Amino acid sequence: MTEARYVTEDGNPDPGWYFCMKHNTVEHGDICRAADRLGPYPDEATASRALEIARERTEAADKADREWEEG
Repeated sequence: MTEARYVTEDGNPDPGWYFCMKHNTVEHGDICRAADRLGPYPDEATASRALEIARERTEAADKADREWEEG
């Protein structure tokens, strides 16, 4: 499982959970630069599945494209 990194700042609204592709870690809040992150996700467990979720969404979009092209 990936290691989680946390932001421990103020009590503003939850900053969300992200998956950092550079470090292969789950992060809570803005730790790494946006270009390296996927998210936000509602919780740590979902963020840890970010690559799997992205793959599933890409496969679904590819399928929809094929179906559209076929008429």
